[in-house]
Amino acid sequence: MRKKVMLRGALGFPLGMALGYVITIVISWFWANGHYAPCVPELITAVGSEIGAVTVQALLSGLLGAGFAGASVIWEMERWSLLKQTGIYFAVASLVMLPVAYLTYWMEHSVTGFLSYFGIFALLFVLIWLIQLWGGRRSVKAMNEWLKRAREDGRQP
Repeated sequence: MRKKVMLRGALGFPLGMALGYVITIVISWFWANGHYAPCVPELITAVGSEIGAVTVQALLSGLLGAGFAGASVIWEMERWSLLKQTGIYFAVASLVMLPVAYLTYWMEHSVTGFLSYFGIFALLFVLIWLIQLWGGRRSVKAMNEWLKRAREDGRQP
């Protein structure tokens, strides 16, 4: 299992960097008045240069991708209940996401900023989880219907 986590993490790192880059493009389209905004101004100030800030953000986005990709192994733990898988995955995702968001200034550096960011993160996590649950149940229902029809037709599924 450790090997699988490491492999997925290694694959997730460049994906995290790429996704972070795409997000900066989308944000720039909507909020930068025709300019490219590679990162928030607070990060540039904290690091001391735009290139330094972009480098830090790219590496942390890669770390974020690696963390989420490596944690995906949790969903394959068949002996664990769905509640346990969800709880542990949420904890791991939070432990990866929140420090990265803090270090990159994606959240305001205050208790209110942290709580707001965490609330949005938790809400998005729940929404995505419910959509995936709904999709999984739909797939199981479709397979069961197919098996039922196959049995009724006398075919061996």
